[in-house]
Amino acid sequence: MSKLGTLGARLYRGEVGYDFVGKRKIWYGISILITITAIVGLAVRGLTMGIEFQGGAVFTTPKTSVSASQAEGAAKAASGHDAIAQKLGDGTIRITIGGVDTAKSDQIKTQLAKDLKVNANDINADLVGPSWGETIANKAWTGLIVFMILVVIYLAIAFEWRMALAALVALIHDLTITVGIYALVGFEVTPGTVIGLLTILGYSLYDTVVVFDGLKEGQKGITKQTRVTYSEMANKSLNGTLVRSINTTVVALLPVAGLLFIGGGVLGAGMLNDISLSLFVGLAAGAYSSIFIATPLVADLKETMPEMKALKKRVLAKRAAAAAKGESAEPQDEAPFEDADDDDAAPAGAVVGQRRQPNRNNRGKRR
Repeated sequence: MSKLGTLGARLYRGEVGYDFVGKRKIWYGISILITITAIVGLAVRGLTMGIEFQGGAVFTTPKTSVSASQAEGAAKAASGHDAIAQKLGDGTIRITIGGVDTAKSDQIKTQLAKDLKVNANDINADLVGPSWGETIANKAWTGLIVFMILVVIYLAIAFEWRMALAALVALIHDLTITVGIYALVGFEVTPGTVIGLLTILGYSLYDTVVVFDGLKEGQKGITKQTRVTYSEMANKSLNGTLVRSINTTVVALLPVAGLLFIGGGVLGAGMLNDISLSLFVGLAAGAYSSIFIATPLVADLKETMPEMKALKKRVLAKRAAAAAKGESAEPQDEAPFEDADDDDAAPAGAVVGQRRQPNRNNRGKRR
């Protein structure tokens, strides 16, 4: 078995673990800092909307030796507007100019043919009206809102409202970071971007639901024992699914990275850039939020419940009593909470899920 596979098995069995939930204030601080940076970038730079949303023209030239920067300069001079030129893999150039009408488009096409030294009839021109882009934007917002509502309803029914709220916060966190990075790097927002944003919501939600399913199973009968608090149980469940979350994220990121760096960067495929950047950033942010935001937030919300407060008080009191007697009792996580022996108390500094050595006296009695 590989080292990663061995680590995953040990995490699942509770032999090792990292206190993600216990250090949640650190993750909250990092997330707030990243989110503020994204919001500031969005407010200062704003989004670069593609012609699909603001209207304009797209010119595709035949194969030419002219560079993308030269074509971009010629397009700006011919139109008087900002232009974006991309050299495609087959040697053609895609030039995008916003705010151009039909009459202006013909003039630009003629001038581009002279500057680029190509036949005007070989330049393909596509016009997009602003009303079409507005319709697409409205449908995208509608789809996003409906998706969020359905997600909250489903999670509230399948799990509980606290988990639904934590998942919603994680999704908003992922969207904010992705949109902020789009503003900072200056990528155009196109229908491909919208498709990518809606897609990453599903990936982010998948990781979160996997962890929440472990929480749902782990919290059964938790108030009937005095070995662990809810936060400690949540941390153990998170460690149990950690390697699975990492594996699924890496496997999903590899083809997306290929689209972004090879398809978009080398081949110059325009829409691949739009979709792959949103997917790449969103997948990474989704994996982060599932581990460092959603689960710790659920633990915080659950710890406000009276029964969980009482449980924590009992657990800490029992540990203090054990420490005063000089005893060191670690939790037996092999048994479910319903059948747990209340005499097993974990030390306050122990990582939940650490296996204890079997008691030789008890083993002799079993014999």
